[in-house]
Amino acid sequence: MPLLQVLRPTLPILIGASIMLTLSMGLRQSLGIFMQPLTHDIGISVSHFTLALAVQNLAWGFLQPLAGAMTVRYGFRPIMVVGALAYIAGLVLMTTAHGLVAIMIGAGVLIGLSLACTANAIAMSVAARAVSETVRSTVLGMVSAAGSLGALLSAPIGQMLNEGFGWRVGLAGFVILSIGMIPAALYAGRVDRIPLPKPSADDIGNATAATAAKTAFGNASFVVMTCAYMVCGMQLVFLTTHLPSYLAICGLDPMLSAQTLGMIGGFNVLGSLFFGWAGQRWNKLALLGGIYILRSLALAWYFMLPATPGSTLLFGAIMGFLWMGVGPLVAGAVAEMFGLRWQAMIQGLAFMSHQVGSFLGAYGGGVIYDSLGSYTMAWRIGVALGLAGGIIQVAFALIRPAQPPLLKAA
Repeated sequence: MPLLQVLRPTLPILIGASIMLTLSMGLRQSLGIFMQPLTHDIGISVSHFTLALAVQNLAWGFLQPLAGAMTVRYGFRPIMVVGALAYIAGLVLMTTAHGLVAIMIGAGVLIGLSLACTANAIAMSVAARAVSETVRSTVLGMVSAAGSLGALLSAPIGQMLNEGFGWRVGLAGFVILSIGMIPAALYAGRVDRIPLPKPSADDIGNATAATAAKTAFGNASFVVMTCAYMVCGMQLVFLTTHLPSYLAICGLDPMLSAQTLGMIGGFNVLGSLFFGWAGQRWNKLALLGGIYILRSLALAWYFMLPATPGSTLLFGAIMGFLWMGVGPLVAGAVAEMFGLRWQAMIQGLAFMSHQVGSFLGAYGGGVIYDSLGSYTMAWRIGVALGLAGGIIQVAFALIRPAQPPLLKAA
């Protein structure tokens, strides 16, 4: 049966989840565009701005399991709508900011809260519940791909408004874009009407939240995946936060940073589709490790050579292909190991590690730059940890394939 025919009954849900994801991730990935003019205008340092983004990542990571658990009790729709409203409020506060406190609350706490309710873990859980297991990995790749288009839209718009009218107008444009998250969340929330499949004997669907979490952390494959996931967050948030600043230091056209973020967004689509397709056929955890290794090699190649427009755009294409491909692989692996009922919460538990890495990538990169006047040490650390995490992930996945957990405390 053609895939489109299989998906037709749930297309409004999948489209809503995709639009919500593309706006929440695209706007967040483009905030680095405003770092230089914003910090100069309101009198804060680069490390202060990156601290706000680091707080955002920590808030996102540590609130993600809570948001996932609340979807079990209240349903996806109210959680996603609250997240959309928090995103709008956070951007409004940034737009009107005159000091560090407003940036910390707006860019840090509110947008972090919103991402916990609207980004990958929730959107992927919605998509996973909406389709059958036979096409789940492919559909997760499609939703991740659609969710990757946000940077293609937001980065150029933000940069044009920033250059033409100033950073406040650029952020005001982001506020307008973020309003579209509300109807998208309402449509995606229709997934609450779809009943969960009957749990199997080794499924944790009937367990409590505490038992589900204990079972997840008792699974060695999940623990290794979670630890390696930290490196993923560190590398990606370092790039989205500091690449515009790095290109400015190299004396390149400021528009190049927006073009590169757009290139990342465009190749995200191809990478998400490929890894969603590949995850339906091969070991998802081994594919994750391969992504981390290839990313690290690309980082080393780019930063070891003098930055040029051509090399920067090529780097953006490579990293884009390897960027959000982790989304369908992690979501699919969690669904296979633990079922659908607690997927959002368990995926959120893994994501906490990712966001600790994001904190280190955003704030650590800013501290290293302020201390040494260079990003050299930061990218070297990112490459070394990425290679180590990727190799360990691949080796463990091949030596000890993931198995569904046996629920000992049901």
